[in-house]
Amino acid sequence: MPDTFEVALVGRPNVGKSTLFNRLVGKRLALVDDTPGVTRDRRRGDARIGDLAFTVVDTAGIEDADPASLAGRMRAQTEEAIRAADLSLFIIDARVGVTPADEVLAGILRRTGRPVVLVANKAEGRGGISGALEGFELGLGDPVPISAEHGEGLGDLHDAIAAHMPAPDDATAEGALASPEAEGEAARAPDRPLQVAIIGRPNAGKSTLVNTLIGEDRLLTGPEAGITRDSIAIDWERGGRKFRLVDTAGMRRKSKVQEKLEKLSVGESLRAIQFAEVVVLAIDATQPFDKQDLQIADLVEREGRAIVVALDKWDLVEDPQKRLRELREEAERALPQLAGLPVVAVSGLTGQGVDKLVAAIVKADETWNIRVTTAALNRWLERMLQDHPPPATSGRRIKLRYMTQTKARPPTFVVFCSRPEALPDSYRRYLVNGLRQRFGLAGVPVRLVLRKGDNPFAGRD
Repeated sequence: MPDTFEVALVGRPNVGKSTLFNRLVGKRLALVDDTPGVTRDRRRGDARIGDLAFTVVDTAGIEDADPASLAGRMRAQTEEAIRAADLSLFIIDARVGVTPADEVLAGILRRTGRPVVLVANKAEGRGGISGALEGFELGLGDPVPISAEHGEGLGDLHDAIAAHMPAPDDATAEGALASPEAEGEAARAPDRPLQVAIIGRPNAGKSTLVNTLIGEDRLLTGPEAGITRDSIAIDWERGGRKFRLVDTAGMRRKSKVQEKLEKLSVGESLRAIQFAEVVVLAIDATQPFDKQDLQIADLVEREGRAIVVALDKWDLVEDPQKRLRELREEAERALPQLAGLPVVAVSGLTGQGVDKLVAAIVKADETWNIRVTTAALNRWLERMLQDHPPPATSGRRIKLRYMTQTKARPPTFVVFCSRPEALPDSYRRYLVNGLRQRFGLAGVPVRLVLRKGDNPFAGRD
């Protein structure tokens, strides 16, 4: 038996077990491909989420097959891993929902009598949340929605695993890190830096801005567009807070990107967005809110990242106070999906506005991590329904019965109602805008998922 707590990753083929394994061990150890059945043998690794350290075991996808066949022998290996583990993470594909194969595997796990945590992978986006909620019917407790590829939901996974781990003895506890608060994604340990990606069009001043932030000429800069080709990560500390700044290559319109090198550079920029917690969109203040700027901002919103707009080269702007008011109004009109978006005027050349930019980054991260209690949400929902009831469609009124927050990073809410498909988009926007105003969610992506049914927790202790 291993000395450390052992966690087995189990599920049917192609649900993302190896992707989660790589995420937990922090390295690309397991081969990942869209082809089902890539993993055949058990693979062990040293995993960590925040302050939790344990052994993780990647297993083959379970399929119904002849015990003498290759698939049958793979299944036997997985079942042995389940028996040997202290805890199994049963992974389902939230985009697909619960399948008959998942139901069979759930029965196998229940019969073992071993502890199990249900994990709904690929839960990013509206479709993923809906599929994750189907996991309730498996009878294995509340599903934990995550995205192993994007690193979302690891804070909730941290808490679920911690609930099954033995309490450390006093000697161990004295030297251990305090358990970080769940953040809806990767819970940030006290010494882990805030991940900040600096993105924008070519020649928007990104590298110059990073150099000014860190106080040294760390990155090559110049008047030519496209100097930066690779994403460069720089660890930095300010006011006792640790940051990891990632300078990225400029992102042009897709139709203009032809050379392979630029395609690779843009791919690295997209990857930086996916792994960032806060994204700073650098915009040339002399040519603000170009179509490409808006498309990049929309991309960040769809990835669910917190965003701050930095109006760079502000030292070249005339009548700055009036111009700043105009550009903030323009941002509200052009990006309604990010209402309240923080817009900060800066100059990478002179250092103007840098303190305000750092404060906006920290505030955006705090907003991105907000969690609202279910009781407060349902009191708010009742008032919203009283002020403006949902419209009747086909002579029938839509009933909104219950609301809960399923995760943070970004804040994601589920409303259980009678006919979700009939609720107009205008009323959805009414609810989202109300959430922003009431709970201080300005400027971050807000996900609202409509789910058919009554209060799923009614009658539960």
